[in-house]
Amino acid sequence: MANGTAVIEGLRSKLRLSSASGAESWARSWIKRAVAASVRAFLVMILIVMPSVILPGIGTDTKQIVALVALFGGALVFIEYNAVYPSLVEFRDGAPYNRIRYLMMLIIVVFLSAIVADQENSTTVTRLFHALGLIIGSALDFPYSPVRLASYMLDNNATAAQIAQVKVAAGTAYLVSLFSLGLFVIVLKLAGWPSTKSAFNVWVNLPTFEPTAGGDVVDRLVRDSHANLAVGFLLPFVIPAIIAVLTRGIPAETLTSPQTLIWAMALWAYLPAALIMRAVAMARIADMIRIKRAAKLAVLGAIEPGRLGRDDDEDEDDH
Repeated sequence: MANGTAVIEGLRSKLRLSSASGAESWARSWIKRAVAASVRAFLVMILIVMPSVILPGIGTDTKQIVALVALFGGALVFIEYNAVYPSLVEFRDGAPYNRIRYLMMLIIVVFLSAIVADQENSTTVTRLFHALGLIIGSALDFPYSPVRLASYMLDNNATAAQIAQVKVAAGTAYLVSLFSLGLFVIVLKLAGWPSTKSAFNVWVNLPTFEPTAGGDVVDRLVRDSHANLAVGFLLPFVIPAIIAVLTRGIPAETLTSPQTLIWAMALWAYLPAALIMRAVAMARIADMIRIKRAAKLAVLGAIEPGRLGRDDDEDEDDH
């Protein structure tokens, strides 16, 4: 009887220890995830308020609106990264993908903010950025180039100075996006992401992609990759054409206002580059799945079903 009681007490103590260790592990994991999500949310908020910090003469109302948008963006990022299963943010396990996208957008916003600020409060730094922007804009301003087409978004009443301002901003943003694409491809090659030796959850990294919607998942990934690549390549050319066809052009005073010019040109250059990065990432995931399938089939093919049957018969005869 005493031995039975001791065994029961030992089992209870083990259960208490396992539950305590499980709760401690869950709390540690939640804190780690919350801290990482807070850092990402803070970085997004910095990106949103950056033009208001650099540009001179920003009014109180504008600052309040920007602060509200930054809080909303930070809250969205925190919720997405703090959740176990995201719903919008893609490639949570793809550090090169998200970091390079963020750095690309941050560099574009900082460069354009410095160029625009040079017109109102010129300093040595802003003059340097403006001079570089003039060189880049003139170099990329050739017939049928995205920079030339971006200037067509203005209406007919735009002055030469306003057209030049749009070309400088468009050229700078587009060049940064091109360098970011090249850096992204190089980093993927060097880092080997995604790795075939580690687990990769397609659902967590592609929450908007439904792998069981129909058809082979590899074929669907490749098809979506090609679609993103085509759209990303054509978008800088299509957007100005659509605006020119559907409207008579955006009023120059509207497009060349500081905040509008910065964010319009930043998004115009960012969206195509982000789509091309997504295409490359999805193609890499498709290759990873294909390699893992081939390796698994090779392992299964190395075991002959007939050999397994003979071995079983021999074992039974020995007994």
